[in-house]
Amino acid sequence: MIVLNFSHPFTAEHVAQIECLTGQKIDRLIDVPTQIDPQQPLIPQVVALADAAGLTPTDWQTLPLLVNPPSLNFIAVALLAELHGRCGYFPAHLRLRRAGGQVGDSVTFAQPGPPQYEVAEILDLQAVREAARRRR
Repeated sequence: MIVLNFSHPFTAEHVAQIECLTGQKIDRLIDVPTQIDPQQPLIPQVVALADAAGLTPTDWQTLPLLVNPPSLNFIAVALLAELHGRCGYFPAHLRLRRAGGQVGDSVTFAQPGPPQYEVAEILDLQAVREAARRRR
C-alpha cells in the first residue's frame, strides 16, 4: 500500500495504527509538502501537488492508495477531485483526530509540545459514493 501524505508528518505510531487498521503493510509513504499561495489560482497548485507524488498514470490507476488529505478544506476538496480524475475512483482517505482528550479540554492544552493526533479511521469514499447513488 502507498500512503500519500498531504498533511503533517507521520510518527512511527501513526504508521503502526494505519497498518493495524488496514491489515496491510505500508510499502511507501510519500510526503507531499502542501503549501499554496492564496493569491494565485488554486487548481494549478493542486495539480502540482498531485504531480509531486511522483506517480505514473498507471500507478494512479492500479496501486493501492491511501490518502491523508490536507487540512485546509478548499485544498482538500480540489485535491479529491484531482485524485478521482487520475485514479478513476475515490481512493480511501485517513481521518485523524486529536489524541488525549477533546479540543478545549484543559488537560489537552496543559501538555508540553505540539498537539498529538491519532489515526481515527479509514474512510472508504468510493463506498460512500456508491451508497449515496442508491439514495437519489
